[in-house]
Amino acid sequence: MNYFNNIRTTFNHIQTLKNALNFTRPMSQKSTSIPKNQERMRDHAFDNYMEIEKKMRKILKFQELIIDQPHQSIPVARLDFLARRIGFKRDEAGKFVLKLPKVFEIYEHPVQRILYLRFTRNALLQIEQEKHAIDSQLPDAVTRLRKLLMLSNSGRLYLEHVRIARRDFGFPDDFEYSVVLKYPQYFRLFDAEDCMNKYIEIVEKEPRLAVCAVDRVREIEYRKKGVSEEDMRFSFVVNFPPGFKIGKYYKIAMWKWQRMPYWSPYEDVSGHDLRSMEAQNRMEKRAVAMIHELLSLTVEKKITLERIAHFRVPMDLPKKLKDFLLQHQGMFYISTRGNQGKLHTIFLREAYRKGDMIEPNDVYLARRRLAELILVSPRKEPLGRELVSYTRHRDDASYTRRRDNVTRSDKEQMNDSENLRGGRVGGQDLGSESDSDGESGYSDEDEDGRHVRDTRAAR
Repeated sequence: MNYFNNIRTTFNHIQTLKNALNFTRPMSQKSTSIPKNQERMRDHAFDNYMEIEKKMRKILKFQELIIDQPHQSIPVARLDFLARRIGFKRDEAGKFVLKLPKVFEIYEHPVQRILYLRFTRNALLQIEQEKHAIDSQLPDAVTRLRKLLMLSNSGRLYLEHVRIARRDFGFPDDFEYSVVLKYPQYFRLFDAEDCMNKYIEIVEKEPRLAVCAVDRVREIEYRKKGVSEEDMRFSFVVNFPPGFKIGKYYKIAMWKWQRMPYWSPYEDVSGHDLRSMEAQNRMEKRAVAMIHELLSLTVEKKITLERIAHFRVPMDLPKKLKDFLLQHQGMFYISTRGNQGKLHTIFLREAYRKGDMIEPNDVYLARRRLAELILVSPRKEPLGRELVSYTRHRDDASYTRRRDNVTRSDKEQMNDSENLRGGRVGGQDLGSESDSDGESGYSDEDEDGRHVRDTRAAR
């Protein structure tokens, strides 16, 4: 009997210990680290921004296709063939063009008598303003490239990776010559040994540039809110998306994470022992600061996840970047709009308010003005009806004149009394009306000095 009592007592002790372990383990995990595998919360302000950005990417493809042509126009008959080379599907390019009447226009060549496609004057103006803004900010582009190279552990990056992301960082298309080779005191360009590519290397790291954008934000927040120095020393600005649930243990984990020290993205960590748990936590927070600084160097405070992956190895970023960023939704937002959900765009949340940048620059404003032309509904522009009736109007013009000449005598007899009452000659009225139908729908003046015909028919 005592034997069974001892077994029962031992079993009760084991069960009590097991319940204690199950009770304390989730609390310790929730209170010491930020929970992983967070569900992505949608922010419609950023998603609406990306709906316009999808069309902007297509316009950029047309820009490379049209602007490089001698007369900055392409034949409409070859539009579908040429658009397939830049990623459009069959008949997709024509439908896209007709939806943007403020961006594209179709006109008839004065000699060849065929339809051509080109950008409108307003669209060309915004494209030129963006180019002018990039050229005027060339000194800032040099500084951004120097800071970007300083974020790398080795101080070098692949030229091709920087070229792919040149639009995000506001670099000109010929930045290899206008930025890298033009400033040999800052940059060095040499061939890579492991592949057929080139490296951009910084000549010397300048301590004056090794200041993160988040440090300036902390100083502003410290002066504005008057928070204690200990709470603001290693903290980040956190703005959670609408609908994000914050529990008690999550608040505790965020409070501890904000106060945890970390190494600066510009600091060399090769001499530190990274095997301890504390060092790994510091490296994790350093990765957050690295992505924060990378987004701060872009002109629109956003970049695609695929382009960040190009800098993952030289900047010591985690392998599973998407899951890592979902842990910090208060600082970054991941939008899947664009390329059927296969493209992920990362936004810096603190730089935006209701879908607009808080501190816009000239390049951002030029791109937003072009986006305003995209928002114009095609229903407000009678372009589709004019294109449908354009060839019919041109082909039937000669037939209309012949018909008017044949029936002129009959019309003169029928309207002779009415024309005499008005003191006019019937033949002159009919002749002037016929001329207006044939000529008033065209404009012979063009901004390039070439004689073209406008597609708008007289109404």
